[in-house]
Amino acid sequence: MDLKEQTEQLKQHLHYLKDKYENDTPPENKNDKQYFIKVKEKTAPVYDLLEKWEEAALKVVKERKVNVHPHQITSTRENMELLLMHSYYVDARRKRYMELNHSILYIFDQLLRELE
Repeated sequence: MDLKEQTEQLKQHLHYLKDKYENDTPPENKNDKQYFIKVKEKTAPVYDLLEKWEEAALKVVKERKVNVHPHQITSTRENMELLLMHSYYVDARRKRYMELNHSILYIFDQLLRELE
């Protein structure tokens, strides 16, 4: 899977997570082990994809094929990892959540535009 496909997939996950954040109710008990295991199972593939995406994106940045700074790639991965948890536990303020969401989306869109 190339960087463009990975970015598209992550964008889909991002939209799904935003939906989840806006429409789901948080777990009654944040220390619920069963809920934690369910979240871990659902998010593991996204974490794996994010890791591969970061590696591929940094390679493309290093080759100067896109006009994105390496720090932006790393920050985008970290922000997406934060959103993964905030989406399931609904424990971030809406304003903060949306800021993270928009900054991730901005980098994904910029990469996709420049990879065309």
